[in-house]
Amino acid sequence: MKTLNDFNFENKKALIRVDFNVPLNENFEVTDATRILSAKPTLIKVLEDGGSCILMSHLGRPKGVDEAFSLKHIVSKLEEIIGVEVNFVSNCIGEEAEQAAALLQRGQILLLENLRFHDEEKKGDKTFAQALAKLGDIYVNDAFGTAHRAHASTTVVAQYFESNKCFGNLLSKEIESINKVMDTGEKPVLAILGGAKVSSKITIIENILDKIDHLIIGGGMTFTFIKAQGGHIGDSICEDDKMPLALEILKKAASKNVKVHLPIDVLAANAFSNDAETQIVDVNAIPDGWQGLDCGPKSIANFDKIVNTCKTILWNGPLGVFELESFANATIQLGNSISSATKNGAFSLVGGGDSVAAVKQFGFQSKVSYVSTGGGAMLESLEGKTLPGIAAILE
Repeated sequence: MKTLNDFNFENKKALIRVDFNVPLNENFEVTDATRILSAKPTLIKVLEDGGSCILMSHLGRPKGVDEAFSLKHIVSKLEEIIGVEVNFVSNCIGEEAEQAAALLQRGQILLLENLRFHDEEKKGDKTFAQALAKLGDIYVNDAFGTAHRAHASTTVVAQYFESNKCFGNLLSKEIESINKVMDTGEKPVLAILGGAKVSSKITIIENILDKIDHLIIGGGMTFTFIKAQGGHIGDSICEDDKMPLALEILKKAASKNVKVHLPIDVLAANAFSNDAETQIVDVNAIPDGWQGLDCGPKSIANFDKIVNTCKTILWNGPLGVFELESFANATIQLGNSISSATKNGAFSLVGGGDSVAAVKQFGFQSKVSYVSTGGGAMLESLEGKTLPGIAAILE
């Protein structure tokens, strides 16, 4: 696996695929710079070697050229974070881009305009990829968030660099972290899967059963498992058509000696609202007219014990409706448990949109080992798929 450290970038132009798909407010200011911060170590390495950086990214889902999605809006935030003046060019291919790249001096940064202003990017068009490839000497993919897409800038462009291509610092870390969970992690290995639907996690569960010792299931998908086993779940969310599958998963897990842990009690509410009436009830005896929206105290205590006996922990999905303050407690307590296990030497990986949002919201980023930057890419990795953006560098 070729990484940044396999190259000296002195007098080289690094063409770097970054993921600067960051949120902007109505004044086009960056409201969360995590993705820019994540790319910083890669850019600094190239600049310190005496090279220059040509950065390419997409922003949002524009239909053709659209000022609202221009990457020029992030230039000042990028300069602030990297501490270097950033040149911006209003196209990513063609004469203007080629000229800007040719004039780039060592220690400088050039940011290209939004790749998705061209339809060819998403189509994986070879001519477009070749036009991008012209701009740099070494191709670096540091965009894990788009590594599951076979787009021109994430996959096809790598063909034009033969051995002059590598993973950036962020993408290397993502690959290492997932490998730790899936292959090299110290046992016992625990996966915590939350979220609303079993259907969105089936392939992950099936793929990781051979790798783990414990599986905690939380969130809305709990109730499909509980109802399938004959429990009464009141008005809780449930995928009735997935109940046979839930039983099959439990059977498979037992045959592989994986201990599955479901909540034993829940915080039930009489409405999906912060101001609803609540009561703590057994998970399999939720009254009609009530729905389970968070785990109860017995479940939280049980999960805490399990988390703190494990050495490798994957967390994907919250335990309750954490967006509503009244039902955030179990997710917060799980964050505390994982932080404590990490402090005591466990490796913890958090990935997937909702768990990452929860970790940020409740201030756990620095208390876990690694927070993945790519939702879809992370999930596809856990499903055992080879991501096109990763395969392109390894070829």
